[in-house]
Amino acid sequence: MAHPAAMCGRFAITLPPQAMREALDYLEQPNFPPRYNIAPTQPVPVVRLHEGARQFILMRWGFIPGWVKDARDFPLVINIRSESASEKPSFRAALTRRRCLMPVDGFYEWQRSGKENQPYLFRRPDRGLFAFAALWETWHSQDGSEIDTVAMVTSPANGLMAAVHHRCPVILDPAQYDAWLDPAATPGAIRSLMKPPPDDFLDMLAVSPAVNKVANDGPEVQEPFDPAKAEARPGPARAPAMRSRRGGSDDSQGSLF
Repeated sequence: MAHPAAMCGRFAITLPPQAMREALDYLEQPNFPPRYNIAPTQPVPVVRLHEGARQFILMRWGFIPGWVKDARDFPLVINIRSESASEKPSFRAALTRRRCLMPVDGFYEWQRSGKENQPYLFRRPDRGLFAFAALWETWHSQDGSEIDTVAMVTSPANGLMAAVHHRCPVILDPAQYDAWLDPAATPGAIRSLMKPPPDDFLDMLAVSPAVNKVANDGPEVQEPFDPAKAEARPGPARAPAMRSRRGGSDDSQGSLF
């Protein structure tokens, strides 16, 4: 199945802060509004292990390895392939020592059909929270400032996602959170966790092309796709374009998955 050459990752966190805190068991009490259309380079919630306890922290969605001198010269990395993360210099240390969780309650992917790009929303059937396996890194700029950065880990698609895209997020079962965050986890234990969710873990819904514009960040982007409205819209629907940066293709992946 063909996939758009340039697709952009988006996800949502619409549940109240207390629901996230109860699901992920951290001490902080952040207060944040619902987000329906989170885009790369924006700050995103991350849960990591800090001094033996789970910690809520905001990080930039877009991983920057520590060895990068100028972030403008490095490609925007919003996802990391599970199959090669342990081999690539950019991600090897983070996979060993800086694993974290990215909480979400929905994410989007686009499917090309002729000249059209149809967005789909993936959510749990009970609309509950879930968590991507992710890696983080603190990047130190030449002016002395620091930026905490993060990207999710992906695997080959499960049966549901394969209908839309060839990649799938690594979604951890809550019983696996401690194992993923454990700094003493063996490479074999880490590898065993990096797999797609069961085929029935998520629902898939065709949604409004309003999600294509990052400025649209309300419930309307999750409305079911209405073919009648699509016929009245001038021109083909386009998936959001990913901003590119100079850098080798080795670490650059243009879509969420």
